[in-house]
Amino acid sequence: MPTYSGRTGGAGVLVAVRPNNTSGFMRFFSSRNVAVVLCTVLLAFAGGLAAFGQSGDSKPAEQQKPPSGDAVKDTQKKIDEIAEAGRLLTGAAANPECVWLGRRVVNLLWRDDLDTAFRHLDIYDRFGCPGGHIQATFRCLVRQGNIDPKAQESLSGRVHACWINPGLPATPPTAAQASPAAPAGTTAR
Repeated sequence: MPTYSGRTGGAGVLVAVRPNNTSGFMRFFSSRNVAVVLCTVLLAFAGGLAAFGQSGDSKPAEQQKPPSGDAVKDTQKKIDEIAEAGRLLTGAAANPECVWLGRRVVNLLWRDDLDTAFRHLDIYDRFGCPGGHIQATFRCLVRQGNIDPKAQESLSGRVHACWINPGLPATPPTAAQASPAAPAGTTAR
């Protein structure tokens, strides 16, 4: 509530005078100062979170180990397989991006990861790769039958063979696949 002093303005009007009873403590907590302090605290906290979120790998690039011999061989094998597909196939199915994406799609379809396979298939189509080659390769893979876990052949090797030649003949079933064993412990009455 303002207090009125005995002073009058130029036309005899009383002038309201605000008492000056605010301490230095109250002047410090003005809205402007509070906003500045709050922003400073938030920025300091955000900087700490950014440093905390950094990767735990603190080794410089010079001190990191070079890739092992197996990783180099695998990379070279993949490059050679893509180059082989480029030499043996014609059309868009021979393009490196089509070979890489197409083989991934067929591999994902075989492992029943349909959501991921369809997302990769969208990218495959966007590159202008032939959808019919995916169908033929998957058909070839299915005709080959299940992969024996004890065999040296891997899924990626079979997918590559079917990608190169989708007309591969079906493999004959092995003895274990041809005659399933009768369940033990059951008798017919």
